[in-house]
Amino acid sequence: MHRTAEEDVPRPVPQEIRGFLHYPGWLSPEEQAALVSDLRTVAAAAPLFSPMTPYGRPMSVRMTSAGRVGWVSDRRGYRYSETHPRGTPWPPIPESVLAIWRAVVPGARDPECCLINCYPEGAKMGLHQDRDEADFTQPVVSISLGDDGRFRIGNETRGGTTQSLWLRSGDVLVMGGAARLLYHGLDRIAPATSTLLPQGGRLNLTLRVVS
Repeated sequence: MHRTAEEDVPRPVPQEIRGFLHYPGWLSPEEQAALVSDLRTVAAAAPLFSPMTPYGRPMSVRMTSAGRVGWVSDRRGYRYSETHPRGTPWPPIPESVLAIWRAVVPGARDPECCLINCYPEGAKMGLHQDRDEADFTQPVVSISLGDDGRFRIGNETRGGTTQSLWLRSGDVLVMGGAARLLYHGLDRIAPATSTLLPQGGRLNLTLRVVS
């Protein structure tokens, strides 16, 4: 399904923004639809759930995961867990997702977690760092599906000047090197900018090496 180095298909040229590598339109419309089908299989085995922050506030996104571990949040804190909140193991990461990781970060170890965030209209993700992993030399890869989302890139500490980037369906973003610990978030969803998801909204996949 995925474009490979052996196929005679032009690849998007990455654009660097504060150390992030942005691959606009990495996935074709057909590849996006096939990927959504694979994610439905994941969600059937590990249903989307609404996480709670450690402070008792519900998050505006629903989420699930695939891989050896999944990311969860509740009154006990933010962490990786080997089981879904209902107590079952997470399903494996689909091969279609792994192919994207291997193509854009070929020197990295295979990811152990694919976090799937579902953003309805109006949902946001505040500026944060990805610091729950053991090895910050390994990148984080983000895949966007569905409605456009305005991604916000900050700094190594809170505050200061930020920069925004609109991520569209089929885009891939790599956060590695000096950008690995930059604050980042999603502050707006543009409704009805994609017809990929029947109910609208946005799916974001983030692939991480955890251990």
